[in-house]
This record gives sequence, structure tokens and C-alpha cells, in this order.
Amino acid sequence: MCDSNFLLQKLDQIHQAIINDEENIKYTTKGYYPLYSVHPKSKIIIVGQAPGIKAQESNLTWNDLSGIKLRSWLDVSLNTFYDPECFGMLPMDFYYPGKGKSGDLPPRKGFAEKWHPLILECLPNLELIILVGQYAQKYYLKDNFNKNTTTTVLNYRSYLPRFFPLVHPSPLNIGWITKNPWFESEVIPKLQEIVRRVLND
Repeated sequence: MCDSNFLLQKLDQIHQAIINDEENIKYTTKGYYPLYSVHPKSKIIIVGQAPGIKAQESNLTWNDLSGIKLRSWLDVSLNTFYDPECFGMLPMDFYYPGKGKSGDLPPRKGFAEKWHPLILECLPNLELIILVGQYAQKYYLKDNFNKNTTTTVLNYRSYLPRFFPLVHPSPLNIGWITKNPWFESEVIPKLQEIVRRVLND
């Protein structure tokens, strides 16, 4: 197995390649850096959609109300959440995609396919991948994605121990959470149990 220093160097090279990629020039010229965070010792990866504008401009993943809700679901402190040796942050696109007609635009097609495998190869301690929202779930679960996010999350046990699908913690989803009380009564406690176990291993 490669040592940590070698993997850190490799991750640095990937990071620079993302910055230099022609597909990302328009973001680089704005002064935006690819927004993700990983370490060779990362035990859990959170795969979200793409950074919001607040997160992109502050250069801090999940730096919004969605992040606060996600941390409460995970039942972890701010320091633990942002410790890359505990949680890696790997959205489906590392740049804010812009505004759409209703909310932010989706992550660019092909972005995760290009960069995620290279990054994941450098994470030998990875035990759990938390899939937040349909874009992450469709990409990682592929044909095992269960019709929609609701049924996929409801059947979360079938994806363990590698994956744990979640609905997006956006305030816009409060209606969904209200209509599906099983999520907070059954799914979230199991998520917290697994997260504690993985972090304490």
C-alpha cells in the first residue's frame, strides 16, 4: 500500500490538474478554486451535488443552512465534520454551476466521471460513501438506483455497507421530510450509528 506522503503528493497533482483543465478556465479566471476536501486517511466521503454560491465564495464546503442540517443528521461537531481525515467532501462538480430557473443548475455531466475515480484511488481508508441527492445516487448506484430518491433512501439498507443514500438537507426539502417521518425516526438514527462506528474504528 502506498504511504500517506505519496498519496498526498498525488492528490496535489490531481488538484492542480483540475485547476488547469480547460473545462474549468471560466471558474479559475474568477478566482474560484475547485471546492472539495479529501485526505488519504478519509474514512467517510460525502458526495453532494455542487457547491452553492456561498460555499464557493467562502471556499468552504457545505457552508450554508444545508450544511448545518447535514451535520445534525450525522450528529458530529463542526471540527469533526471539517476534519478531512474523518470526512472527505467530494461533490459531483467542484464549482458553483450557476442559477437555473428554479434553484441552482445541476452539476456538469461528465465531471464526476473524470475526477472522482482518480481521487478515490488515493483514499485507501475509505469505508463509507454518503450519497446526498439524486445526482450522486444515480452516478454511484447506477442501475441499482431505485426509481427515485425517496424509494432509494427508504431502501438504504440494500446499499450498505459501502453506500448510504440521503435526501438533500436543503431547507427546500422540509416538506418532503414532513411527509416522510420514517426518514428522521428510522434512517437518521441508523446513519448516526454507522458514522460513529466508522469514525471510532
